[in-house]
Amino acid sequence: QVQLVESGGGLVQAGGSLRLSCVASGSTLGWFRIGWFRRAPGKDREFVAAITWRGTTPHHVYGDSVKGRFTASRDNAKNTAYLQMNSLEPEDTAAYYCALGVTDDPEGPYEYWGQGTQVTVSS
Repeated sequence: QVQLVESGGGLVQAGGSLRLSCVASGSTLGWFRIGWFRRAPGKDREFVAAITWRGTTPHHVYGDSVKGRFTASRDNAKNTAYLQMNSLEPEDTAAYYCALGVTDDPEGPYEYWGQGTQVTVSS
């Protein structure tokens, strides 16, 4: 049973930074595609970032609203994924979720989800 636990959320002023972590247990993180999503109150879930593969080379994909500000990474030795968020804006306020997918299709489904961590950006 794969379990994901996010942490690192909190309250930050606009222009600030946060780093979210996602620790996986029950399996090896390196076997999976990693995705980050967010959901703001009253809005649909939004894709934020993903790390997949092209062959054996990691491939990063970002949502348009976070390109250039957010960076996804992974540390397979620690079984942990990260989302570095810089230049945060009030519009980034949301619950953030990490997820794992078993295929390398960047638009494929995600089979495992964390419980989420809240990020609040004040203006």
